[in-house]
Amino acid sequence: MAGGRWFSRWPVLRQLKGEDGRSDAARSARTDALRPRTEEADSVARSVCPYCAVGCGQLVYVKDGRVSQIEGDPDSPISRGRLCPKGSASKQLVTHPGRQTHVLYRRPYGTEWERLDLGAAMEMIAERVLRTRKDTWQQTHEGKVVRRTLGIAGLGGATLDNEENYLMKKLYTALGAIQVENQARI
Repeated sequence: MAGGRWFSRWPVLRQLKGEDGRSDAARSARTDALRPRTEEADSVARSVCPYCAVGCGQLVYVKDGRVSQIEGDPDSPISRGRLCPKGSASKQLVTHPGRQTHVLYRRPYGTEWERLDLGAAMEMIAERVLRTRKDTWQQTHEGKVVRRTLGIAGLGGATLDNEENYLMKKLYTALGAIQVENQARI
């Protein structure tokens, strides 16, 4: 075909112009009845995605006191309404039915998980951290003052927000740990 006339025959262009006889083939009564989850929200709160240091803006939609949807905030100068796959799935942080809400513990060589009281679990962790620090503390190494422990290390995950990672870094440093890394930074 001469010039750019072949261009107008592309199927996608014909569909967009409404010239394709199949334009309603993908429609159904169910499709037409669907409504956005955001349409019936009682309120909308602006927030920031908790996953990494980028700080993408989010709109959190709430219905009946529960999060009903989370979407990118188009007014955010950082992300302009876009979210990565983790940010898009952040609603699951609070609504997923498989989300653990109790402390579970499996004893050494055990095969079953058991529920623990939060206070008992915190005491157990504190005791183990302090014992490990005491048992592995190095005041000096090769004649130099190092004041460190190699028995404690920290690895933060992508579900931790910047503030949580900051506090974890401060805690590990105060304990003398020098092996501190964070997946969200990578």
